[in-house]
Amino acid sequence: MLLELSEIFDIALMTLVIGFIFKDVFPHRPRVEVFTPEYYLSGKKKGFRWSDFWFAAAVVGPSIILHEFGHKFVAMAYGMSASFHAAYFWLGIGALLKLVGVGFIFFVPAYVSIIGTGTDLQFGLIAFAGPAVNLVLWLGSLLILKTNKKLKRDTYHFLSLLSKINMFLFIFNMLPIPGFDGSKVFSALGNVLF
Repeated sequence: MLLELSEIFDIALMTLVIGFIFKDVFPHRPRVEVFTPEYYLSGKKKGFRWSDFWFAAAVVGPSIILHEFGHKFVAMAYGMSASFHAAYFWLGIGALLKLVGVGFIFFVPAYVSIIGTGTDLQFGLIAFAGPAVNLVLWLGSLLILKTNKKLKRDTYHFLSLLSKINMFLFIFNMLPIPGFDGSKVFSALGNVLF
């Protein structure tokens, strides 16, 4: 079976938490508000906008899910066992940082556990598969933006954010820092070449 019930639950939970964390960062329609003294005295708060929540979940969630599926399905292609997991602890940290209003949020929303043996090249390709998905999403959405000048405003906004998020995820994940995909890719490449 490609996906177990626990993986589907973790995907849904991670997507909901991601939507909550990024709902104000990637709003469905950017707001324009005039802040007058009356506004502050009225005690109005921004409130929870469901459209922002779902939009953020739709933009960020698939980028992370497909990244992890890249790892999972390449590992499975090499005969290994691989399963998707929401990183509950880190999702909790991300949600907590959002609730207390920290401006910068760093967390690991999900991971794939892989069981099996393989060559350095195979593990390097498994590590690269996640960022490769982000590279395709980044360049693919950028290509659509550049070649299609008649996109609806919402579609343009969605693809623009999708491009930026996947550019960030690709570059960030390819950094040669221990624990990151880039470290595994470059280490495997070094072992294969030398």
